[in-house]
Order: sequence, then C-alpha cells, then structure tokens
Amino acid sequence: MRMRYFIAVLGICIGLEIVPATAQHGDISFVLTERHVERRADSLFIHLVLDVSQVTIQSDHTLIYTPILSVQNNSRPLPSIILNGKRRHILYQRLKRFDINEFAFRRKNGMAQKIDYQVGFPYESWMDEAEVGIVTDDCGCGWASLQNSSEPLFPLHLKHPVEPLSPQLVYVTPEAEVVKNRSLEGRAYLDFPLDQILIYPQFRNNPVELANIYESIESVRTDPFATIHSIRIKGYASPDGPYPHNAYLAEHRAQALLDYVSRLHAFEDILLQVDSEPEDWEGLTRLVQESQLPDKQELLEIIQAPLPKDWDQREQRLKRLNGGRSYQILLNEIYPALRHSDYVIGYTICNFTVEEACELAFTNPKVLSLNELFLVAQTLEVGSARFNELFETAVRLYPNDPVSNLNAAVTALRMGLVDKAEGYLANAAYCAEKQLAEAVLWMLQGRWKEAERRLETLLYEPSVSQAAQENLRQTKMRLTERNTSNIQNK
Repeated sequence: MRMRYFIAVLGICIGLEIVPATAQHGDISFVLTERHVERRADSLFIHLVLDVSQVTIQSDHTLIYTPILSVQNNSRPLPSIILNGKRRHILYQRLKRFDINEFAFRRKNGMAQKIDYQVGFPYESWMDEAEVGIVTDDCGCGWASLQNSSEPLFPLHLKHPVEPLSPQLVYVTPEAEVVKNRSLEGRAYLDFPLDQILIYPQFRNNPVELANIYESIESVRTDPFATIHSIRIKGYASPDGPYPHNAYLAEHRAQALLDYVSRLHAFEDILLQVDSEPEDWEGLTRLVQESQLPDKQELLEIIQAPLPKDWDQREQRLKRLNGGRSYQILLNEIYPALRHSDYVIGYTICNFTVEEACELAFTNPKVLSLNELFLVAQTLEVGSARFNELFETAVRLYPNDPVSNLNAAVTALRMGLVDKAEGYLANAAYCAEKQLAEAVLWMLQGRWKEAERRLETLLYEPSVSQAAQENLRQTKMRLTERNTSNIQNK
C-alpha cells in the first residue's frame, strides 16, 4: 500500500473528526471511518480512511473513487483511489501505471480492507467553505464526465479552527566554566632511518609531518584568546622486532620530537611531557578489523588472545600463520601506520562578558563556552533564525556534551524537526527536561497516550512542572476529541 504521512507540527489544525459516512452504490459502497483536515501555512492536508470491506470487484475490472473539493463555481479533483480486481491489478503493475496522482490497491473480495488516503495541496481561499465529495467511476468514463454525480461526504468549515498545538519546552542552562581548558590533538607519522632515533627534517615525508605539527602549535600560539599551558607527546612503535628494542625506539623517538618542538619557540612556563607505548597492539587490532584481509579472523584471534602474554611470542604466532604470507602483508601495509607520535597541545581560553560574547558568537564561536553561547541566546528573540543557529552551533562545537544535545533537541522540536530532535535526544543525559522533550516529541507524532503518561509524571518536577501542565492540557484535549469522535463512529 502506498501512503503519504504528514505530521502536524507548527501548523494550524483546522478540524479533526472521525465520523462515518457512506457512498451508496450498491455493491461498490465504502464507509468513511476517519477524516482529518488541516491547514498549515499555504497548504491544505486531507487524511481519509475508507473502509472498502463491502466492495465487490470482478477480477478484470477497476473501480475509481475521486475525491473532489467544490463550492459554487470552484472545484478541485484530488488524486484518485483505484481499486483493481486481481487480474487487472497484475496488469496495472506490469504497465507501471503508478504515479503521484493516484493511489492504487488490489481489492480482495470478501476480506476486510481499509485504505489510508493522505494528500497535501496548495490552499486557496474558496476552500474555506468547500465541501468534500466523491465521484465513483465503475464504467471508465472519467471523473470529469461524472462530476455532476458527486456524492457529498462532509463540509470543510475552515473558518472555524480548533486551538493549534503549541507544546511547551524547557532549555537547560549549561554550567559556567571557571577555567576554559581546551586541547588540540594531532598525529605525526615521522620517518626514521632503520633503528635510529634522530629526526632528519628532510628525510622522506618528514617535511610535511613537521610542518603540520608547527601549524598546529602556531594556530593556538597566535590566537589572541588562547594561552598554551602544556605540550604532551606519546610515541608508538610497531610490533615487529623485540619488544625491549621497540620500547627504546618509541620512548626516544617521542623525546626527539619533543626536543624538536621545544626549539621552535622559547616556551616559558609550559609543561612539556613525553610518554610512549612500546608496541601499538590496540592500533593493530583496529586496522586489521577495518581491513579486507582474507584471514582477518585468524589474525584477530592471535592478536586478541589472552595467551601468550609475552608480546614477542604472540608476534611469532603471527609470523607462522599461513606460512608467513599474512605477516608479510602486515609488515608492508599495516605496521607503518603503527609507528606514530601523538601530540596534545593543552591551552586555556579567556572568559568573556555577555557583551563580548555577543560580538564573537557569529564570527568566532569556537572561543566561547557552552554557557557563554547560551547567555548570548538569551539576548535574542526566542525562535528567531539567529537564536536557533546558536544552538546548532553549540552542538556542532560540543557534539558529545549532553546539555548541548538536549538544547539542540529542544530547538529542533520547536521547529518541528522531529527526526533531528530524536537524534539529539539520544545523546542527552537523563533529566526532567529531557523527559519533557520526549513527551513533546510524542505529541508531535500523535502518540497522545504515551505523552499523557509521561507528562503526568512531570507535574511535580519543579523545573518543568508549568510546561508539563500546559502540555498535558493540550494532550487531554486531543484525547477527548478522539474519544468523542470514536463514540460518534460507533
């Protein structure tokens, strides 16, 4: 079944009713069990549910229902609903007759069947008092020639809207940072002559690698808002060769790089630290897992085995696998990437007043903390383009922060971006504000009972109680409308 799904987010609900109506044509009559009409901005959306359980169609015949909006001299046909018998539907599929102006279904006589019909189209003022009718075509004559025989279903009455859905949400204020500690991380793949620990700046690819390190340090050192407080370098060697020798290479090559970096500038009052990892088995595991090696699983069983604990013995097992062919691939294609030096440049960013932060928020936001970005947002009109932009910027700069994700979810929900909000909520920490946002998400999805249960639990949470009370009122109103319509439908 083909269907289109529209979620009423920030539009104006024009009407929501579930009232049975029947188009009487003998054995081709249907029952209209649900109808939902909604105007959002310059568009009108109509959702109908037709029960065609009593409709009978011969195997090689087609029945076409065409909904029509009409009032006086104005009319608009909507996409048709096509019911095919068995053989006719097979032919229909072979000819690939499906297009956006029709909804086609196969009718299985004698079986219960409902059709979910949803369309959207441009709104025109004459539609305010239009009537929705239906043209039934069981002769292949076309709706145009049969439109005078249109049977009425229901009037629109768009001039009498119900209260629009307007859920309330609560942002969380990020904690202020007393000291804004930041870090810039990088990885250098320096080339050394065999078993040597001295850096030759012009050797192989070293000019490029050393230039990258220099540019990283310069980007922080020349930032007027930043102050470097530490530089840490950790060296790694690959598993080939004796473990003690690799420990020596990893440590002294890292120290050589730190000595090189310390000569770039006269660093004063800066902590310079060196560390090392004799053999990067964790990196080896990751690279083998990501590889397309035919014996990948066998390699991983050796690499990740609890025994032998002696790394040199484990390497010998790798060398013996498949007569040494696998190890040769490791040696040539993977081990070079395990010889690296990781560096971390630690620095602080100065704090800003709200006025200063306002000047930087849209030109250099990376120097602002989450709290500073939030305070800037408080100076803007809620829901404005720049207001929304700040929360998108915050989650981009702080993608792993639970508060930035929660506030980004709240902003997305205010804009009706349900899927985007779900992604952000997955990374938000458990709190009353997150639970409220999830309830609003369900409201926008029409999951009213779930929203009601959640909102009732939030009524006594001080930070969200007022918003929860208002959202619960709107939710109960929708549930009452639905229950009333269901009673009318029985």
